[in-house]
Amino acid sequence: MSSNSRQRIERVPGSRRVKLTPAPGTSAEPVPGDGGADAAPPAASPGAASGPNDDRLRQDVPPHY
Repeated sequence: MSSNSRQRIERVPGSRRVKLTPAPGTSAEPVPGDGGADAAPPAASPGAASGPNDDRLRQDVPPHY
């Protein structure tokens, strides 16, 4: 593997952070179905078996400190 085909670290001007260049053979475009931050959580199937505590678990909320 040559040093040209590797990712490089680039400084971001005016910041202490750095970023990586894209990896060889990849693109910066998101692929549908990747499941980013705005992806909906998987829904439970309507025929899924439910136990005796399912309703209570859905209504319970964690304590607030």
